[in-house]
Amino acid sequence: MSQKNLGIIGGGQLGSMLSQAAKKLNINTIIYSDDFDAPAQNFCDEFIFGRYDDKKKILEFVNKADVITYEFENIPYETLNEMNKLKSVLPKPSVNRLIQHRLAEKDFINKLNIRTTRYVSIEKKTDIETLGDFLPGILKTTTMGYDGKGQYPLKKMEDLNSLNIDFSKEYILEKLVKLKKEISVIVTRFGINNFEIYEPIENTHQDQILKQSMIPAEVSKQIADQSKDWATRIAEELKYIGTLCVEFFIDRNENLYVNEIAPRVHNSGHLTINAFNVSQFENHIRAVCSLEKIPLKKISNAKMQNLIGKQIEPYRQNLKLSDKEFFFDYQKKEIKEKRKMGHITTLK
Repeated sequence: MSQKNLGIIGGGQLGSMLSQAAKKLNINTIIYSDDFDAPAQNFCDEFIFGRYDDKKKILEFVNKADVITYEFENIPYETLNEMNKLKSVLPKPSVNRLIQHRLAEKDFINKLNIRTTRYVSIEKKTDIETLGDFLPGILKTTTMGYDGKGQYPLKKMEDLNSLNIDFSKEYILEKLVKLKKEISVIVTRFGINNFEIYEPIENTHQDQILKQSMIPAEVSKQIADQSKDWATRIAEELKYIGTLCVEFFIDRNENLYVNEIAPRVHNSGHLTINAFNVSQFENHIRAVCSLEKIPLKKISNAKMQNLIGKQIEPYRQNLKLSDKEFFFDYQKKEIKEKRKMGHITTLK
């Protein structure tokens, strides 16, 4: 059998880790990115730089790949759909189109009788002025935006006047829950009712950026079971192939809510590289490349800490680590204030 060539769209840290997982499985990776300095070019077999609407470059990329996947969701649906006419794109482009739109995503989840926070569509400023019972809430653009971008916390109506919000865009207003904690569940779907699912991961955020993740999550068995059931139901309904992450809120009354779906490998799952026999990245590669599914085994409890901005510097200067600590440098050239530069996983 000839070596398989996997095309990956996006050249950030997730693309890097997918490339590393593919190498272990003897699969060639071709990265396509619109970032000339994309760090994943340090880990893949071939790197193509081009815009996501550059038809010539995209055709060059597609012709080199047997199957195509992606590391982030904000890729034009038209681009993915055109690629899918020539080579299989997994997860399929229609999944991406749904999840790119926060309103459509929430409607989809609610139709499965799965709970989300209360939400309402916002088209103009006056729409919010009649919705006092939705405050405190968070106003989000319906498309784009991650790590807090395109998101505006609103405690009271007066906050609207101090925020510079561009109402030419569509928004969704979500009512805030009285938050007890946040968890995520990562599941890899190989086919009909064919899953590998990781235990719930407990997450801590700071400035709307993930700060740390840990397993086991300190949650009841009922919450753990319900979150895993909801995640697999979502993946099954989407006819998803690959690794997917569902992020959840738990309120002070022990109610579970789906916050959002990430149709890809996820930052909170980085600890799976060291804490399980098969990482979320390897499972994604196995699913999209139609390789054997290996039963998951947990090796250790773990905690993962994101290294944001200058937090990477001591680790780059050979800070001494114990044999239970694993340092990952994403090899991003420029250190920026709220940029994820690397992470450290500690086994417990």
